[in-house]
Amino acid sequence: MVPPNKLAEIGIEDFQLLEESIGPVPKAKMPLKSTFQQQLSSAQASCYTRETIDCYTAAQKNKGVIMVEYFVNKPAPVATPVPRSILVLGLALLSCVADGALRHHIGLSDRRSLIYGSGAAVTVFDVTKHGAKADDKTDNAEAFIQTWRAACDSGAPAKMVIPGGTFLTSPVVFQGPCKSTEPIVFEVQGNVKATTDLSEYSSEQWILFEIIDGLTLNGGGTFDGQGSAVWKYNDCHQNKECQPLPSSIKLSKVKNAFVHEISSVDSKYFHMHVTSCNSISIHNINLTAPANSPNTDGIHISHSDGVHVTSSKIGTGDDCVSIGQGSTNILISQVFCGPGHGLRYKCIRLLTSSLFLDWTYTSVGSLGKYKNEEDVSGIVVTNCTLFNTTNGVRIKSYAASDPSQALNITFKDITMDSVKNPIIIDQKYGSRNGAPSRVKISNVHYQNIKGTSTSDVAVSFSCSSLVPCQGVELVDIDLAYIGQKANMPLSASCLNANIVKSGGKQNPGCN
Repeated sequence: MVPPNKLAEIGIEDFQLLEESIGPVPKAKMPLKSTFQQQLSSAQASCYTRETIDCYTAAQKNKGVIMVEYFVNKPAPVATPVPRSILVLGLALLSCVADGALRHHIGLSDRRSLIYGSGAAVTVFDVTKHGAKADDKTDNAEAFIQTWRAACDSGAPAKMVIPGGTFLTSPVVFQGPCKSTEPIVFEVQGNVKATTDLSEYSSEQWILFEIIDGLTLNGGGTFDGQGSAVWKYNDCHQNKECQPLPSSIKLSKVKNAFVHEISSVDSKYFHMHVTSCNSISIHNINLTAPANSPNTDGIHISHSDGVHVTSSKIGTGDDCVSIGQGSTNILISQVFCGPGHGLRYKCIRLLTSSLFLDWTYTSVGSLGKYKNEEDVSGIVVTNCTLFNTTNGVRIKSYAASDPSQALNITFKDITMDSVKNPIIIDQKYGSRNGAPSRVKISNVHYQNIKGTSTSDVAVSFSCSSLVPCQGVELVDIDLAYIGQKANMPLSASCLNANIVKSGGKQNPGCN
């Protein structure tokens, strides 16, 4: 069930997929007070509200995107004609292909009204009023912290603003809890640039937001990690005991956050790390780094629930989105991956340290190191195209790994274009002769997977003999062989896999 007081950003298909994966989502009744509805030329979406301000989408299938911000937990005042939930409509074509990436976002002109439907006045805290200088040389960490504390501790609706210009800063922590009951806004209009002296980084991140309930990070600005100055010090590809470089932006123990309309370039390590968080919506962001930049994952998610990543462009030297252990109810939709490894090699990777689901690349990190891994469940990946990749949608676990589970996973409406291994479950990773994997994989749905394979084995399930895969569903699989072997028929290899339902085309299908 989608929790209350969360940021939801779902098209009608994604909404249905969440219901299929994690159970029914409570729907609001017809409005008691008001109805919001706006017609777009090629899409329609509506949000019906009631006193508890629960919202749901009625978007036309595959046409509309609705973004609803849940920032309140109490009934709206009876005398208030406009509820405190705010509806923003956008039009998006659902595709990850570069040629098909088209997004049009229609917002409200008043940023304050976007967050504070109650009409409460917003106090703006400008970093330049606290000593920050946009000269590209002054370390503004102290000024940033002073501005944040003034905003966070004010007790009133607050917005911290980093205006136009280039602001250099060493590592900084923006810590809550904040005193206002309204979400705090962190608006970046200019460029925030990281220092490059690694001796200044005593922790694993550059910008840290932690212990905050209600955060909006936006503004159209850019976080520049200046990673090109330090990537040469990353030796993790050959040193298992390496010290990772700092990530650019980290959200830790944050609830009810909306991250949108920001950019991150040339991160030293991950662009964004979301950990121990709840109800996070990431929408319309742009993350870029060169294809040869090491470990510059776009977004890494771990130990978190209810994270949605939608309508964003990510092109880095590593994965677009990686999902680690303890992550539940994750939605990845309309993510444009590329250029760089993001599209060609690593569109999305879902993993625990003993299990990972990877599309588009064969190489993985050192997984299976730890005991007592948390499960991964409720994962929905939809509406993407993979081009000229080694692997398509893949679930992977180490042989002889400790017990854990991966369950309730859906891959739907995915196009394979010259993919070597379109559909794979591999539970012998790391050793072909070791003990069987103890990762239990169940309730996995492959729906409407079509396109072309460069391998004659387009579906390959190599599940554990100790805990066979359960509840694997194949529906509308339509793949064609375009490899170099003349007249080679397409085939499927299904070992220790319990196929519970097959429908539509089965080309190839498991016998």
